[in-house]
Amino acid sequence: MAGGSDAVESTALSCARCGKPAHLQCPKCVELKLRREGAAFCSQECFKASWSSHKSVHLNAKSSLIASESYSEQNLGLPGDGWLYCLREGQAQTPKLPHFDWTGPLRPYPISQKRIVPTHIDQPDWAIDGIPKIEPKSDLQYVVEIKTPDQIERMRETCLIAREVLDAAARIIQPGITTDEIDAVVHEATVAAGGYPSPLNYNFFPKSCCTSVNEVICHGIPDARKLEDGDIVNVDVTVYYKGVHSDLNETFFVGNVDEASKRLVQCTYECLDKAIAAVKPGVRFREIGDIISRHASMSGFSVARSYCGHGIGELFHCAPNIPHYARNKAVGVMKAGQTFTIEPMINSGGWRDRMWPDGWANVTADGKRSAQFEHTLLVTDTGVEVLTARLPSSPKVFPWLSP
Repeated sequence: MAGGSDAVESTALSCARCGKPAHLQCPKCVELKLRREGAAFCSQECFKASWSSHKSVHLNAKSSLIASESYSEQNLGLPGDGWLYCLREGQAQTPKLPHFDWTGPLRPYPISQKRIVPTHIDQPDWAIDGIPKIEPKSDLQYVVEIKTPDQIERMRETCLIAREVLDAAARIIQPGITTDEIDAVVHEATVAAGGYPSPLNYNFFPKSCCTSVNEVICHGIPDARKLEDGDIVNVDVTVYYKGVHSDLNETFFVGNVDEASKRLVQCTYECLDKAIAAVKPGVRFREIGDIISRHASMSGFSVARSYCGHGIGELFHCAPNIPHYARNKAVGVMKAGQTFTIEPMINSGGWRDRMWPDGWANVTADGKRSAQFEHTLLVTDTGVEVLTARLPSSPKVFPWLSP
């Protein structure tokens, strides 16, 4: 969190993470005038380690504040069926488009109500209250896990489901389709396979997949906007099944796309392809960024830096972190049995980004387009297995893959 935590006066407060005597307090909790119990920490390290779960306290507090305010005037003319603009990481909603210095032509549209997952389906620990509990405190945030044969086999099954789910979404993409309709297909296909859509309620994310259109780099929230001829849209799918997650995404053309966008999407696909080709035991994680950055820059594009590839398995996100830009500081060496994602985000303009008011959609600072591709990978004794690889039945939507 920017700014760290503030010092607190001498008191009997205990660290919210480890229970030791606390001398620091979360500055956001101070701003919101929340009680100090549960907001105090013994060190910056404990504060940072607790941030993923602790920030939900702020969200809940804001939600309660908004709920207590009078909206009698704003409620006039509210859209029905739960269609409202998503703000503050999905916790608070408003019928009005928020004021923001939009970087490009895209705008958020209202979102539909949260979709339901049947109770018989195994669900991650954030499914009910939106707060991941095991993930932020796990040792696997610092140590790269070597998967057991059982874990690997379960991941193969889950990755196959995720691939089929993404393919189902790809088949309906055309002008006039809303991203919410894409989300509905992803949700229903995941549930039909016995899986849980991992993004749903993860840190309060309100939908079952991410749909990132045009200048949105990643984490776009599916909404009521209809895709237009000439758009590009990334669909990011994660499935939780048999206790493990699988993660992949692809960027698709909507109708007739201009040549510049075609080059951007193809270059992004090639960046991922070249990065995967380098994966094998003994390769440093930081080398992936050099490979991707080299190919992107040779094509006149830039590499987004705010998000990176990540470890995956029984946790949605864990070590290692795999930045996609050159000269990064990632630590560690690839070993057989590791599973992780590589997911380069390539921008047609500069690499800098901005965050929308919804707290999720990350957009290019210059409003130019961005594309992304992602696979979940397994390091083998001799190289790499792409667990989310395209199937013979996958829709033929990328012309450069044609014979």
